[in-house]
Amino acid sequence: MKKSENKIQAECYMWYNNTYCLKQQKNRGMMFSIPNELGTTNAIKTVISKSMGLLAGVADTIVILPSKELVFVEFKTDVGRQSKAQKEFEKRVTDLAYKYFVIRSLSEFKELIITLLKNIT
Repeated sequence: MKKSENKIQAECYMWYNNTYCLKQQKNRGMMFSIPNELGTTNAIKTVISKSMGLLAGVADTIVILPSKELVFVEFKTDVGRQSKAQKEFEKRVTDLAYKYFVIRSLSEFKELIITLLKNIT
């Protein structure tokens, strides 16, 4: 059975916050979701959300690492592709020298976090 993007994101969140970060007693990192869905059926709510900063293409999560880095993570299935807005957001983020990753599995996410933090004491 193929996993949805939401399931992959939930697994990564649970691992990072409930497993990995709990082992890092000093300077725990943080990971949080960005609720940026534009597909709401309520036009008034969409207008209000946009006026408060809702932006198409924003990454699914931001990870704040103990190394003081911000990492933007977009979750996709094995066959999922970034939308035009997501590619534009990625370019804006990387042009500002932040890291942006498309993650397709829990194992890929674990490898990413461990690699990014391998030099942290």
